[in-house]
Amino acid sequence: MIDVGEKDRTSRVAVARGELRCSRETLKLLNEGRLEKGDALAAARLAGVMAAKRTPDILPLCHPIALAGADVEVACDENAGVVRIEARVHALDRTGVEMEALTAVMAACLTIYDMAKRHDRSMEITSVRLIHKSGGRTGDWNREGEIQPRAEEPLVTPAKGTRKLQR
Repeated sequence: MIDVGEKDRTSRVAVARGELRCSRETLKLLNEGRLEKGDALAAARLAGVMAAKRTPDILPLCHPIALAGADVEVACDENAGVVRIEARVHALDRTGVEMEALTAVMAACLTIYDMAKRHDRSMEITSVRLIHKSGGRTGDWNREGEIQPRAEEPLVTPAKGTRKLQR
């Protein structure tokens, strides 16, 4: 593990996105919450937040970070034939939260896959990528060609609930 003990604690934000391609019939079931296992979109949001919190347990050299907030949005785009996932993670720490945001997106995708596989085994997880990071020594970074998230204040604390990301 890299020693980050001498670094200053700063506000750090990372936003990641991904898509899950599936059939239009599966998208309809997802949107209507009619899968046998329940509401896959709600479960995916929860799985994403839980995964962000547990990232160091999954990735062997990832630093444990006390997250200030995590939010995962999941939306079906029936015209494009995809479920779009976006995760935003915030921390006040010595190292970034890019891995937490990426892990949140993957966990959300995998949750939907697991819950819908009975209906569509051809689903495909695609385009999982970091689109924004801010804070730390290297400052801001934005993926070229992506619609960037709006500059926002840190996520509210879990005790007050989380709010939807705005695009």
